[in-house]
Amino acid sequence: MFHSEEIMKPVTENACSLCAPLGAALAFKGVEGCVPLLHGSQGCATYIRRYMISHFKEPVDIASSNFHEDTAIFGGGANLRTAIDNILRQYRPKIIGIASTCLSETIGDDVPMMLKEIRKANPDCPPLVFASTPSYGGSHGEGYWKSLSALVEQLLPEGPSNMAGKREELLPLFTAALSPADQRHLKDLVGLMGFFPCLVPDSSETLDGGQWEEYETLPRGGASLESLQNMAEAKAGLHLGAASSLREVSPLTILGRKSGLAPHFQGLPVGIRATDRFLALLQDLSGQAIPKMLLEERSRLIDAYVDSHKIVSGLKAMVFGDEDLVAALVPFLAEIGVKTLVAASGSRSGHLKKALESLLSKEEQEGMQVVEGADYATLEKLAEENPPDFFMGSSKGYAMSRKTRTPLIRVGFPIHDRVGGPSIRILGYGGARELFERICNGILEVRQEATGVGFSYL
Repeated sequence: MFHSEEIMKPVTENACSLCAPLGAALAFKGVEGCVPLLHGSQGCATYIRRYMISHFKEPVDIASSNFHEDTAIFGGGANLRTAIDNILRQYRPKIIGIASTCLSETIGDDVPMMLKEIRKANPDCPPLVFASTPSYGGSHGEGYWKSLSALVEQLLPEGPSNMAGKREELLPLFTAALSPADQRHLKDLVGLMGFFPCLVPDSSETLDGGQWEEYETLPRGGASLESLQNMAEAKAGLHLGAASSLREVSPLTILGRKSGLAPHFQGLPVGIRATDRFLALLQDLSGQAIPKMLLEERSRLIDAYVDSHKIVSGLKAMVFGDEDLVAALVPFLAEIGVKTLVAASGSRSGHLKKALESLLSKEEQEGMQVVEGADYATLEKLAEENPPDFFMGSSKGYAMSRKTRTPLIRVGFPIHDRVGGPSIRILGYGGARELFERICNGILEVRQEATGVGFSYL
């Protein structure tokens, strides 16, 4: 059994999480023709825009209701109306995703009431979806899942529909935050099993598009409003994220309540065991055999494990990041013979510990410390007390990696100090092979430099 700890400190030193409105922006950017609007000060939108552009290397527009001192006293209703008018005039969006911030929540702005008045005054206004996402209510993961839940709650009609006439080939997919490359791969996997995937959010084009012929106010791609509304016609739906599956309210449970579909919950398919479970579920739902090309991909992954297990077997790691990502990476590391010393997240939901307990054997849990509410100062101290052979997480861990002279395998969000963050794959057999080889090469590079003379062959 592992040791679990929630860090309670008077101050946070270099947080191991991001703000809730940023998570909302990530979710809304995966919807076709959607403009995220933060109800708060301009600084919130500027910070999030800079953060996302640095990772995705794509133009990212985040609108703001632009609070000032008087707004903080008299309320932001007029600012919100002006912001929506500006968005409608400049972008012609298909949907506006509105997220609150600490300031608008603290002064008590009744945003749903404001939006009701705006819709009444402008009947032709596109859908306005609101999510309550103050940062003191949770991390970016909380804002992300709240926004996805708001999309389903506010866009789909109430009341379960008759199962007769349901579309067996349609599969709604709600996933933890993934790279655009992983989103594309996931859609391909589901398509190979005979389904038409409705991936929410889908930023595979909106945050990783090709070169434009001319300037576009809104990027192409994303989950369309039509596909979101058509999810009610599906017989089954899938939630991918072991920690977020434990939430009391999720977009899939809301969809199940509204449409009567059968909800299925799994962790992210990272590694052989997790991908086997994922494909077995798709096989049960579709009745189709697993395609030969996927079985061959699985065989190549096993061969890669056999070829290079001696490089990583017996090593120790510290893993940090989003709860769902950590809950997927730790079992994968156990699969390749790596012992996780610390599994950490900045979230305080308590779901990470429960997810890992369900995914790991007693032997794999032995000696592991699960840290929730973590910051990087705490993780650095833990790394000095019990040094790992490598870190695995976002580029926010680089300072800790540099100080302790421990390699960092970059995965997740954000990746600010390397190019290719949107191209990182970890899902499926192919993604697991890429991740496994990145770990092996990261370790080899350190060993090669440490010899003093280097080596040319393994």
